Amino acid sequence: MAVCQVCGNEISGSSLSCRFCGSKQGGVHLSKSQRFVHKTVNLEQGRPVVEAALQKLDEALEDAVKNGVRVMTLIHGYGSSGKGGLIRLECRKNLDFLKSRGRIHDYIAGEEFSRRFGPTKFLLQRYPQLVEDKNINKGNRGITLVVL
Repeated sequence: MAVCQVCGNEISGSSLSCRFCGSKQGGVHLSKSQRFVHKTVNLEQGRPVVEAALQKLDEALEDAVKNGVRVMTLIHGYGSSGKGGLIRLECRKNLDFLKSRGRIHDYIAGEEFSRRFGPTKFLLQRYPQLVEDKNINKGNRGITLVVL
C-alpha cells in the first residue's frame, strides 16, 4: 500500500494518481501509523456520572493513540434538559484543554459536522472516507469528532 503525498489517503502502491484528490504519485509506502482508522466510543453507555465518562474519554484517547486511530467519534449524548447535558459540556471542555496541550489535533462538534463548515471541509479532504459517515450534515449535538 501507499499513501497519497498530497491528501494522505491510502492508495494502491502501483497507482500513478490518487483516486481521492487526483494528484500524481511517486509511490510512498503506507505504514500502519499512516492508515486511516476511525473509532466510535460511547461515553454515555451505562448512564455514567460525569467523572466516569471523562475517565472513559481519557482511556479511549490513550488507546486510540496507541492503535493509530486518526478520527474518533465520541457519543456523549445531548442530555434530557434540552440545554445540553453535563457529559457533553465537560467532554468539550476537556477536549479544549487537550487541544491546547497538543494531545489532540482538533475536534468538531456534531452540530458543526457539515460539508459547509470549514474545519469539516478540511477533515473531509484529509479523510474522504468520512463522507460516508451517517452523522454528516445531521446537526447531531450528541456527538463530537476528535481528530488525533
